[in-house]
Amino acid sequence: MTYPDPGAFGHDPWWLIVAKTVGIFGFLVLTVLSAILIERKILGRMQMRFGPNRVGPRGLLQSVADGVKLALKEGLIPRAADKPLYLLAPVIAVIPAFMAFAVIPMGPVVSVFGHRTPLQLTDLPVAVLYILAVASVGVYGFILAGWSSGSTYPLLGGLRSTAQVISYEVAMALTFVAVFLYAGTMSTSGIVAAQQGTWYLFLLLPSFLVFLVAMVGETNRAPFDLPEAEGELVGGFHTEYSSLKFAMFMLAEYINMATVSALATTLFLGGWAAPWPINMWAGANSGWWPLLWFTAKVWVFLFVFFWLRATLPRLRYDQFMALGWKVLIPMSMVWIMVVATARGLQVFGYVGWSTGLTSVAAITALALIAVVWWVFSRRNEAEPALPQTHSGAFPVPSLPAGQQRTENAKETVDV
Repeated sequence: MTYPDPGAFGHDPWWLIVAKTVGIFGFLVLTVLSAILIERKILGRMQMRFGPNRVGPRGLLQSVADGVKLALKEGLIPRAADKPLYLLAPVIAVIPAFMAFAVIPMGPVVSVFGHRTPLQLTDLPVAVLYILAVASVGVYGFILAGWSSGSTYPLLGGLRSTAQVISYEVAMALTFVAVFLYAGTMSTSGIVAAQQGTWYLFLLLPSFLVFLVAMVGETNRAPFDLPEAEGELVGGFHTEYSSLKFAMFMLAEYINMATVSALATTLFLGGWAAPWPINMWAGANSGWWPLLWFTAKVWVFLFVFFWLRATLPRLRYDQFMALGWKVLIPMSMVWIMVVATARGLQVFGYVGWSTGLTSVAAITALALIAVVWWVFSRRNEAEPALPQTHSGAFPVPSLPAGQQRTENAKETVDV
């Protein structure tokens, strides 16, 4: 097993850098095309239907047909839109989605036409913070799309995106802190190398669970797709978009799913390292095999995204924000103090605290699950019954104590 060191980056010839860039671009585009088709197939099976099965053998060309259809559609621009920002918003959304993958380690050092190079475009001493920063820039595309459309519902979708990103990026960043403390580095390749003995999924289980929830909220996926809530906002921030501009938003969403899945793999599942029992094979973590293990782990998380969309209903917005601010962020802060204390004791020679940390992680994770279950179980409380009215009247909820209906409200009820 050959883990790349920081000095292994920056020495590739120009043609190899271009080849890596094109390879990452192709990997992401193929992942998006496959994910759209597989998601529709999985949703169909979970809902007792077939899914796409007409275009190509068993519907395998459906994603290509959808892309061609979007490319040939007429691109309309609303009259009230701020045209420069309206056209720039999809570009701002999609470019950072590609950029974030530049520091994701996809394999060890391999030989490419005689040149030894890691399967990673580049690495930085603060690579994970770079991913967080790039993801934050990409959200401006969604916000500007809602504002520049000149329409009410896209504007509300953009405002929801703003609040959602602030809430769940804070929770996601706090999970990074625990990983940094335990790994001793912010470099993505260094974090993968630090998990050579035990994956952080087991040592930092509470951080993994918080990250799992935060990454769904960060990508606007069900049940956290409040900025795109069709029942309330028609389509949210991209309501006024069509043709290739809409396709760019769709591309950005799926690439962001792949990015957070790859980040979860890197931070908690040992990156490209082979899982047990495959790692018992001597050549499992050498050559190009690790690229297969990395891709398989990423698709496990993508399947979780599809599964959640098929099984969970959309949350109310107040429940969604309460989950972020009242559950995920406080639990992450408490867990950071636990990790910092354990690491400090290890520095002073208490090596056996690693086992204790795992036990505390399990207990904290169970407590987190219990709190989340309690918060969401409150949704099942019965709503107050609507007042009884005569036949044909419009049902109006009862007002809080001490407030009286105005004459207009009474007339509205009687109509």
